[in-house]
Amino acid sequence: MAVFRESVPRDLPGKMMEINWSLVLLLALLGGIGIGMLFSVGGGSWEPWAGKHAIRFALGITGMLVIAMFPPRFWMGMSYPIYAFALTLLIGVEFAGVTINGSQRWIDLGPIRLQPSEIMKVAVVFALARFYHDLPTEKVSGLGGLIMPAIIIGMPAALIATQPDLGTTLLLVATGGCVIFLAGLSWRVIVPGIVASVIGLGWLFTYGLQDYQRARVMTVLNPELDPLGAGYQIIQSKIALGSGGFTGKGFIEGTQSQLNYLPEKQTDFIFTILGEEFGFVGGIAVLAIYALVLANTVIIATSCKSTYLRLLSMGIGATFALYVFINVGMVTGLLPVVGVPLPMISYGGTVMLSVLAGFGLILGAHIHRNATPPSGTGFLG
Repeated sequence: MAVFRESVPRDLPGKMMEINWSLVLLLALLGGIGIGMLFSVGGGSWEPWAGKHAIRFALGITGMLVIAMFPPRFWMGMSYPIYAFALTLLIGVEFAGVTINGSQRWIDLGPIRLQPSEIMKVAVVFALARFYHDLPTEKVSGLGGLIMPAIIIGMPAALIATQPDLGTTLLLVATGGCVIFLAGLSWRVIVPGIVASVIGLGWLFTYGLQDYQRARVMTVLNPELDPLGAGYQIIQSKIALGSGGFTGKGFIEGTQSQLNYLPEKQTDFIFTILGEEFGFVGGIAVLAIYALVLANTVIIATSCKSTYLRLLSMGIGATFALYVFINVGMVTGLLPVVGVPLPMISYGGTVMLSVLAGFGLILGAHIHRNATPPSGTGFLG
């Protein structure tokens, strides 16, 4: 395994001083907004969502800072084992998963329900970053640089698709594609890949989707075709967003949430509730915070001397960006409803903890940004 040569503080106080506290503050702000919005959709009560969200957020922030303290050589050594562990959990879902609302996505561990697909989003980035770190630059655009990444992405994507969870499947594939692109894939490969993807999506829509999934896609074009069925969520979401106007109706004053017109208001449609209560101004403010988080991530990634840390940071940042893009596009009617939560704000323990764990790795990359692995190493070298 490659060993990093580091010129960074090795003691705990020194590393704490090196943490990008502006990024921590932005994440804390998003978590606080999430607690507030879940308090609102609970009718001004800490139960059933806000209190649990606050506890998970506190645990997640603590875990994030702990993860940031570990040196990159530790995470390099753990990259493939973490991927294998996440893949094992996904296989376990097939045999012992809990079914909720027709989808078998969770493993019941007693006090908590674990969603392995959320862990896999980070695990895929781990594995791809390690793979491309070990791969010589001249081989990135060759078959050796594509076959193994396709397997790394394809195995969990196939398992998640059978749950069924179309949103997470697409997000996982898109994240993997971003890492492959950032690794330096040639445009001679990218362009045919885009053409093949368009053809593949056409085939998937015609033959690969279940009827309710196909209906969700068609609903984007005209939700009024089925206002009480497939189009109901989008119609109610648009009504709520529109009724918020420029400044909103006020905290805990949203009619769509308080009168339960909007399904999954605590998870997939939390941004709709935010828009209804705080209007256009509130929605833009939250999106601005997300943009600042992503800007910090890009700055950290580009400052890293190591390919592994750059790809790890950018891959996790891409996952986060796709979460936001898909969720906001979904609730505004620009994308199909595919069940992707809004990170740090939507209710969901596994999502919250996996996102914060990912940012722990990004904070660690910032601390160890000057770490450089020796050249000419790796099992494909």
